[in-house]
Amino acid sequence: MTSLPEPVSDPVRERLLKAALDSFLADDYHKVTTRMIADKADANISMIRYYFGNKEGLYEEMIRDTMAPLLDVLDGRMLHSVNGFEDFLLLYYETMSKRPEFPKLILKVLALNQGPGRRFIQHLLERGRTRGANKVEALKSAGQVMPSLDPDIVRMAFVSLAMMPMLLKDIFEEQMGRTMDSAFLEELAEFNGRLFAAGLALASAE
Repeated sequence: MTSLPEPVSDPVRERLLKAALDSFLADDYHKVTTRMIADKADANISMIRYYFGNKEGLYEEMIRDTMAPLLDVLDGRMLHSVNGFEDFLLLYYETMSKRPEFPKLILKVLALNQGPGRRFIQHLLERGRTRGANKVEALKSAGQVMPSLDPDIVRMAFVSLAMMPMLLKDIFEEQMGRTMDSAFLEELAEFNGRLFAAGLALASAE
């Protein structure tokens, strides 16, 4: 069987997504114009209409593109066992440490209803909730967690461990007097992963 070729990335589209991410994280949605994004991406403004339809379409695709690696994990093998949560946490920390403002942007849209995309983000999170619930059911079937475990409890606990270090990154770094660099995040992911896995193991033993 002949395998399909890997999709070729479009450099102009990628530059527009990166410019949009930089712009929307740096300023409020209504202050960012498509002209500003196109100039930052060194692209013609018409390419925004071509790829994304309009400013809101670009905004939503920027969010989807940033969250995609995390959502894709829920379809893969990383969480086939409770030990995979350590790797998932590390992936989250590494992804968000490159853009520490991104979790704050999501929180601002959802909690404060500032800027567009609230329904879109909720849709992405609901998709993640459904996929996560499927993973929990698979872990139950494998006997790794107790049958009565509530997948929403698992998801909420995981989100708490994942998001809080990134949301309060500046405060934590100031208190500790050191940066949360890759070595620190790796150690944090290892500890929180063991903590999470131990909690699920205890639940399995009840």
